[in-house]
Amino acid sequence: MISDHAVALIDEDLPSYHSVRRQGRGRIAVVQTHGKSVVRSAYATSPLRLLTPKNHGHAAWIYTSSYGGGLVDGDIVTIQATVGPHAAAFLSTQSATKVYRSPHGTEVELRATVEDGGVLVSMPDAVVCFAGARYRQTQRVNLVGGAGLILLDWMTSGRRESGERWAFNEYLSRTSIHLDGHLKVYDSLALRASDGKLATRLNPYDVLAVVVVIGQLFQEHSEQILAQVQNEEMKRHADRVVTVAPINEVGCVLRIAGRSVEEVDHALRDFLHFVPRFLGDNPWARKW
Repeated sequence: MISDHAVALIDEDLPSYHSVRRQGRGRIAVVQTHGKSVVRSAYATSPLRLLTPKNHGHAAWIYTSSYGGGLVDGDIVTIQATVGPHAAAFLSTQSATKVYRSPHGTEVELRATVEDGGVLVSMPDAVVCFAGARYRQTQRVNLVGGAGLILLDWMTSGRRESGERWAFNEYLSRTSIHLDGHLKVYDSLALRASDGKLATRLNPYDVLAVVVVIGQLFQEHSEQILAQVQNEEMKRHADRVVTVAPINEVGCVLRIAGRSVEEVDHALRDFLHFVPRFLGDNPWARKW
């Protein structure tokens, strides 16, 4: 287990991109009332937008978006989300997060707290970094008691059809998850063109995904994912590679590398087939 002090030291190694041009802040609070979860408050400043559409289930749905269709150089977006006791929230994006050429960098930060018995399903569309882009992402989630969390973080090689395959300058992602004050997950990914050609190092894959499933509510499903991956036959030059690691009997971390968004999306839906039951509606039903 990594101590909080060690995490702080690691975070200090991340570059700061605070030559700010646009700084968006968002606050979301979801509570349960009369057996249904509702968005009690949602506030955002440009370039961030928050959309709260209705759905057929009992969970509250929130989609993030941005003015201008993506992140431009200097953009910083910070989202603070709170899910109350026994409430359920689905957090996603309106479309893929496009990161345009950004020599000074862009930043996105999610800070979330899920109270006892609450559920947060954070499943954004993939991040797409254009040529010359620099992107930094930080996710910090605090779970209390019997709270449950499904957290997806995934990215593509960029605008492959335009010849921009792994052509961005930098992609940094840090995820930390605490349960009752104890650090359970610390995941870090750093891809830098300065360390060597990304296309060569990551060939033949164009999509990378990490999914964290954690909490007592999802324990049975975590065990099923562990068993499913362990039973899969590993093949050389496979179209996708899947690995999984347990989280001290409270969850698992699933990793997928694939050749296309469709391939990885199909795998995600397969492994996370139980998600609609916890939301009361299927978030993939009207997707694509």
